[in-house]
Amino acid sequence: MATYDYDVLYIGSGHGTFDGAIPLGAKGKKVAVVEQDLVGGTCPNRGCNAKIILDSPVALQRHMENVHGVVTGETTINWPANQAHKHAVIDGLPAFIQGLLDNNNIDIIFGRGILADEHTVKINGQVKTANKIVISTGLRSNRLDIPGTNFAHDSEEFLNLEQIPQHVTVIGAGYIAMEFATMANAAGAKVTVLLRGDKALRAYHQPFVEEIINDLTQRGVTFMRGVTVEEITENGQQYTVNTGSAAIETDWVLDATGRIPNVENIGLEEVGVKYNAKGIVVDDYLRTSVPNIYASGDVIDKSQPKLTPTAIFESLYLMHTFAGETTEPIVYPVIPSVVFTSPRLAQVGVTVAEAKAHPESYTLETNHIPDDWYRQVDQEQMGDNVLIFDKNHKLVGATEVSHKADDVINALLPAIEFKFGPSQIERMVHLFPTIASSAWGQL
Repeated sequence: MATYDYDVLYIGSGHGTFDGAIPLGAKGKKVAVVEQDLVGGTCPNRGCNAKIILDSPVALQRHMENVHGVVTGETTINWPANQAHKHAVIDGLPAFIQGLLDNNNIDIIFGRGILADEHTVKINGQVKTANKIVISTGLRSNRLDIPGTNFAHDSEEFLNLEQIPQHVTVIGAGYIAMEFATMANAAGAKVTVLLRGDKALRAYHQPFVEEIINDLTQRGVTFMRGVTVEEITENGQQYTVNTGSAAIETDWVLDATGRIPNVENIGLEEVGVKYNAKGIVVDDYLRTSVPNIYASGDVIDKSQPKLTPTAIFESLYLMHTFAGETTEPIVYPVIPSVVFTSPRLAQVGVTVAEAKAHPESYTLETNHIPDDWYRQVDQEQMGDNVLIFDKNHKLVGATEVSHKADDVINALLPAIEFKFGPSQIERMVHLFPTIASSAWGQL
């Protein structure tokens, strides 16, 4: 048998890597991780963690609005203090994750990993070999291919803003666009959101999306639909976003037109790994088109949501595979998704659109959030959910817009994943009164 430097070598150190690499190292496998930037990848350093910290005061501000009169006083967001808190929480994460890798005898090699063949990776002149290679290079922000694109900023730059500009113009209508528009508006900025089509958050139930848009509009956010951005020009201390039909004068431009896979210049073509605009093509075992090379996380072309929990699940699946604990193909669980606007928008399982397209298979039940006594505790003023059941009245999907939508969908996950029937649901005794108790009370 051939002798390699490592049993498994990962290119990239995000959740698609370290959640599985750490226990794999603990099992005695010889593991290496190649990283050209911060250990931990996007989510801990320039994505999820930073976002939820900066959003926390926004959620609190909305809660204060709801209970105004019971709790008195006006609230404003001190953005520099918010940023300082973010740094206090996340700046130590790369060293913490590196420590976990070190403690499990995993070699961390800093530099850009480039495939040389199915067992070989080159890193800054070094050559390392491995029995298995995992590509986990993730996604990066898309940049518009228009004149003046260099005047626009990406999500990482927004998350590192020391001060909120007076006028922020957001190009796009996905997760990042809607979440950051919410934050900027709450922090006191004038916000303009430019939608290429007529819909935002296309993967979600559109009546619920419109509830969020209507709420933000009442708060002063301007939404312009059916807009094609043609050029961004510098105008003294400001910028002009030209759409052909309008020219928007602004202080800061966020390009939130999506995220694209990091597949360039890592040797995929040279060794024959197949990929497309959506990412690396894998089979049901997360194997690429080249034997011994796998992929994990957001860089994969897949139908599942490209989210941190998905990457974690894939990383753990590969750990079990490489440890010889399974030879089965990956079977994804039901994977929820959430937009951290205020109110939140979350969903899981069968969507409303899918259910309505197959009325013979599903029934839908709609609940107005303010009608629930428990939601009246926090005086929630808006929100709705739709619960989707199969013909045996087992919950198969749910979507909600509310300030606690993320907690509700999390609470309902076991019923969907494990296909609970009435007898199992009866045995779920939740703490009372809590949001989980309230959510399960609707089943």
